[in-house]
Amino acid sequence: MINDIILLPLVVHLFFSIVLMFFWNKVNFQKTFSVCANVIALGVAVYVFMFVYNNGTQTVQSGNWDAPFGITFVGDMLAATLVLLTAISGLAVSIFSTVSVINARLRFGYFSVFHFLLLGLNGAFLTGDIFNLYVWFEIIIISSFVLISIGGEKNQLEGAVKYFALNFFASMIFLTALGVLYGLVGTLNMADISMKIAEVENRTLVEICAVLFLVGFGIKSAIFPLYFWLPASYHTPPSAVSAIFAGLLTKVGVYALIRVFTLIFLDDVFLDNLLIALAIMTIFSGGIGALIQTNIKKVFMYFIICHIGFMIGGLGLFTEVAIAGVIFYLVHDIIIKTNLFLMSGLIYRIKSNFNMKKIGGLYANYPKLSLLMAIPLFSLIGIPPLSGYWPKISLILASFDAQQYWFFGALIFGSLITLVVIAKLWSEVFWKDQPKIEFPKKFLFFDQMKLKDKFLFVFPITFLTFVTLYIGFGAEHIQQLSQRIASELMNNQLYIDAVFKN
Repeated sequence: MINDIILLPLVVHLFFSIVLMFFWNKVNFQKTFSVCANVIALGVAVYVFMFVYNNGTQTVQSGNWDAPFGITFVGDMLAATLVLLTAISGLAVSIFSTVSVINARLRFGYFSVFHFLLLGLNGAFLTGDIFNLYVWFEIIIISSFVLISIGGEKNQLEGAVKYFALNFFASMIFLTALGVLYGLVGTLNMADISMKIAEVENRTLVEICAVLFLVGFGIKSAIFPLYFWLPASYHTPPSAVSAIFAGLLTKVGVYALIRVFTLIFLDDVFLDNLLIALAIMTIFSGGIGALIQTNIKKVFMYFIICHIGFMIGGLGLFTEVAIAGVIFYLVHDIIIKTNLFLMSGLIYRIKSNFNMKKIGGLYANYPKLSLLMAIPLFSLIGIPPLSGYWPKISLILASFDAQQYWFFGALIFGSLITLVVIAKLWSEVFWKDQPKIEFPKKFLFFDQMKLKDKFLFVFPITFLTFVTLYIGFGAEHIQQLSQRIASELMNNQLYIDAVFKN
């Protein structure tokens, strides 16, 4: 069936991951094969995106079991967009990994596990069955745990334990919420749940179930007060791994919140106010955390937390304008956060340090690279007309329309603190002179690399920067896409009809 094309992103990554297992010790082959595989995956993702864009929501009933009895896969515009963003980030990180991750780690099956992680992410975005979502989450956790611990260094293992423990706890809460929800409605198909949940008379139990989902997904999204695992773990693996984690792993939690709270738990003032309150505290805690850090990677980690609050708050406002702002910000944030951690890896390769106090003179010695890196940094702040500016306008307008002035204040605070911290980072890392420190003797610096390796370091950053520029200067197209997705999410009957039409 023609609808089956929405499963191609899953088939591609599953196939390439299995093939890579047979070449465990052939590092050069793995590098080339993985990059080629991600180029193909990007082509497939573009094709799926355009097919869904032109033909509307597509569904696949696996095993030919009609909904709601079998596992349904749904490719709506939100899922197709996130699959495309996953492919873009995956390609950039794959190229960066070929030169930034040492061969000793690559021999432990790095690229095979990397494709399993992308498989899990795509599966989570495309599934229409809420228990199947749990299964994809577990694939993501297992794959990411392997990636974060490859190398076996002490700080990596410590970070891996913290990461796994908290995410495993989140999965247990998610599983508990699933049990409660199944007890209430007797089905796991999300479209079917959406129809039946409104008929449940015990609304208090429905709210308790919703809060359980919020806690489970909230831990994975790193919202307040459940975020402390992220800055304790994301700085420990290589920058390539941190990049894919920062760009996509927390966003799959945000996606799950968007899907559940626009399809299943609707029109609940308590839940909406709870989301806004958590968003405000997430913005403040993430912003203050970024302000006091001196490690570049930790600064970017706290920005992940801070800006997750923007999206959670927009979801809490629950208007079409706000949801459009959330989707636009999600598109912007996936690309930017991936790029920031790739940039941190490049800075480390140049200066052998992540500590801003021990770095300097980057602009004087590398003016072109510095200007390249300035674009994602300024986009993060939201300087017009770059990508971070446009979704904030939608969120600000929506907060005024809903008279949520505290959230409006939090948005302004988050934007200002981002400006202050990035100005501090730029001053310390790029403007000031290089402090006199003793560099490691056996460290292979950027200047000592072959031209090909230098290119492979810089190209992924350049590629994602051009994507960022397109999002900013082509904001009209991204806004139209965001509005279409928001319209589909607010009218969940479209999703339900697509699932049951077959």
